[in-house]
Amino acid sequence: MDPRLHGASWRKASRSGQSGGECVEIALCADADGVRDSKNATGPALVFPKGRLTAFLARAGAGRLDG
Repeated sequence: MDPRLHGASWRKASRSGQSGGECVEIALCADADGVRDSKNATGPALVFPKGRLTAFLARAGAGRLDG
């Protein structure tokens, strides 16, 4: 795991539901932000420079990434 996410507090996405299906978790840390598969907590994570994940999510939520 990326050292910038060491000791991160991960939380499940609010739209993931509770059924244990396909879920993602995010961690907002001091130096970086991460996204991982909740079913594979020790597996790889996508790591974004600080602030880039929230910017991406804002653009996606506003429909500005639609083709």
